[in-house]
Amino acid sequence: MGAAALLMLTGGATIAHGAADGTDGTPAPDGGAHAAHSTGTGIGDASGSGKASGASGTSGIGEAGPVGGASRSGGFWMRADGVFSPPGSFVPSDALTYDTALVPAAARIEITQYADRTSHRVGTRLRGLVPNRAYGMHVHTSPCAADPASAGAHYQHRVSATADPVNEVWLDFRTDRNGVGEAEARHAWGFRDGGARSVVVHDAQGGAGKRVACFTVPFSS
Repeated sequence: MGAAALLMLTGGATIAHGAADGTDGTPAPDGGAHAAHSTGTGIGDASGSGKASGASGTSGIGEAGPVGGASRSGGFWMRADGVFSPPGSFVPSDALTYDTALVPAAARIEITQYADRTSHRVGTRLRGLVPNRAYGMHVHTSPCAADPASAGAHYQHRVSATADPVNEVWLDFRTDRNGVGEAEARHAWGFRDGGARSVVVHDAQGGAGKRVACFTVPFSS
């Protein structure tokens, strides 16, 4: 939770990390009570700090350059953007679609993460999906690969045989008429070091469903 640090810039995603608590314009929570799961939040303001924490630029498939900011006190934030493409595409991507009817190639995803001393939130915003459709999404334990199963199981705060949004990070959402969907999950706990590595989009909401897309994200602990 210290100084800003740029972790990586790949051909399929741009990722920025930094410390933040809202004191200098970087993303900050709204101060509300912790909720296990909520939808309909806007997460597109992570770049509003106006301060860069590393090199900027563009990737091979159109992501914007990384942005970030550092505050004078505790907390950190991260934002990662990706453009979906099928496995084995000419331009590699960290965002993979396994079902282009539900997650078309060139659809976009943004993942944000914010944590301070008392709360932890993960948000998502997707564009270019099927309009007016429900999707499921969870944080998973392993990176994405050509095999959808490679992303592993749901990340769980405490290992359990059951799947629920209190012990896991659920980001279920429904797209609007323009194919845009958003969600946010909040918890009082954060990720174990290296334990959360991706988000998986499912064809149905709830604890299961077919894996239709995946985005590798190096979440902070």
